[in-house]
Amino acid sequence: MTVKVLNQGRPSWLRPTGVLVLMNLAVYVFTSVLGGDFLETDDAVLRLYGQANWRVLEGWYWQLFTAMFVHVNLIHIASNMLFLLIFGSRAEGLFGDATYLAVYLASGLVGNLLSLLPGPSLVSAGASGAIFGLFGASTVYLGEAFGQSIIIALVYSLYLLLLTAGAQVNTLAHFGGLVAGLLMGYSLGRRHRSNLRRRLEDT
Repeated sequence: MTVKVLNQGRPSWLRPTGVLVLMNLAVYVFTSVLGGDFLETDDAVLRLYGQANWRVLEGWYWQLFTAMFVHVNLIHIASNMLFLLIFGSRAEGLFGDATYLAVYLASGLVGNLLSLLPGPSLVSAGASGAIFGLFGASTVYLGEAFGQSIIIALVYSLYLLLLTAGAQVNTLAHFGGLVAGLLMGYSLGRRHRSNLRRRLEDT
């Protein structure tokens, strides 16, 4: 099996993962200064820049995007950025910048849309839905692109989802982001395999 590794000619902070980490950190600094606390984001700031379901339902649709870059506390952003570095760096080796960012943003959006289901009182924030999308897309892409079974990828994805479930965890965002990533990775993998087959037939 041969995998073309992309994004190797630039410093890490200029690649998609590095840029996203810097953006998340910058937003955390901004919200911390705004709320006057670097350990935990102020509730009023969360309701303004995170996803307050009642505000989204009233027309604040932009919160579906800003919530991807807002985090609840220092541990929250530290753990999310660690997983973004791990799973994002893997995705960089598989997808071009535009595809990578499309998977990230679309997965985060799907996860946040699914987070509307519990009702208007829920307030949520975090990049985990988008990160789950990168993980799902990369995992299933590798299986589908090279004609291998994707069952193991699906089982591994389900295991990670269950591993991160908890009372204070937005499991719906994780699930939505993961499913979106799996579907996009499957489509991208099929396209890659089709293009590869076509090139082989032309030689």
